[in-house]
Amino acid sequence: MCAKPTVAFYWCAACGGCDEAVVDLAEDILGLVAAVDIVLWPVAMDFKKHDVESMPDGSIDATLLNGAVRTSEQEEMARLLRRKSRVLIAYGACAISGGIPGLANQTPREELLRYVYEQAPTMANAGGVRPRTRWGDNGHTLTLPEFRGTVRALDQVVEVDYYVPGCPPPLAVTRAALNALLEGKLPPKGSVLAPDVALCEQCPRRDTKPADLSLAVFLRPHLVATDPEKCLLAQGLACLGPATRSGCEAACIRGNMPCTGCGGPTSQVHDHGAKILSFLASTLAGRDDPAITLGLAGLPDPVGTCYRYGLAASALRGRVDRPSNAPSSS
Repeated sequence: MCAKPTVAFYWCAACGGCDEAVVDLAEDILGLVAAVDIVLWPVAMDFKKHDVESMPDGSIDATLLNGAVRTSEQEEMARLLRRKSRVLIAYGACAISGGIPGLANQTPREELLRYVYEQAPTMANAGGVRPRTRWGDNGHTLTLPEFRGTVRALDQVVEVDYYVPGCPPPLAVTRAALNALLEGKLPPKGSVLAPDVALCEQCPRRDTKPADLSLAVFLRPHLVATDPEKCLLAQGLACLGPATRSGCEAACIRGNMPCTGCGGPTSQVHDHGAKILSFLASTLAGRDDPAITLGLAGLPDPVGTCYRYGLAASALRGRVDRPSNAPSSS
């Protein structure tokens, strides 16, 4: 009898939604559990780091790792799982491109720590005490992970074999990726395991999208009553479907909300945020400063709009006007 394939799941800087996406396979997860031997899944089962360390290198057939890399512990685990795994999959937007945690790259590390531990309205810390990476007391030593200066995508730390996009990855994409893995039908390394077309191709409203759009102003979703049958772009909302990879079956749009870009770019796009910015700019009717200012009033957070999921992996990586003594990305 052949041994079952060994699979690991791990999370770094993430919210838990990607692990929930695996659980959301519902009855399909029973087939997954029957088909594989799960050797690591801290969110769902009791495994320890030394369990992984004791495994031979390359003994895990595939690891699905979600979350960005911010701390020394996360980097250590990413490197450990890379060494132990034959196939390493960046699972979800945070692992692929930094995700929402990557937006922290707009703020220097020291500024973040100062606010969280000293300035936050709910913080009572008159002494300005900060977490320490090492502390000794009564002969005992406690160590904590180091909070690094920059959020990084997984492939900025270790080599990644495949990518499964989404925040979290849609069920259909997750199911297809797992089936390809189990059946040994994976595409060439480096592939994104999702359809390589823009989301508009899957949108149920695509027939109502005008050939030419010219908007005086972008509207915010909570301020308008939208027509559930009409293209959201045509209604003035900044829907990012034309600049985003499909695979989610337009779940947000079916819920009458615009796409926010969590599927990432197609293979033809080098920088997702730049693509979004270019697309939105081409949609605005205004051509002078007052008209442009009016049009952008509905986008109060341009970075959060264009780089919501991809700042860490973008050409920018983060804010570029940091002081010269700011901590490095290592």
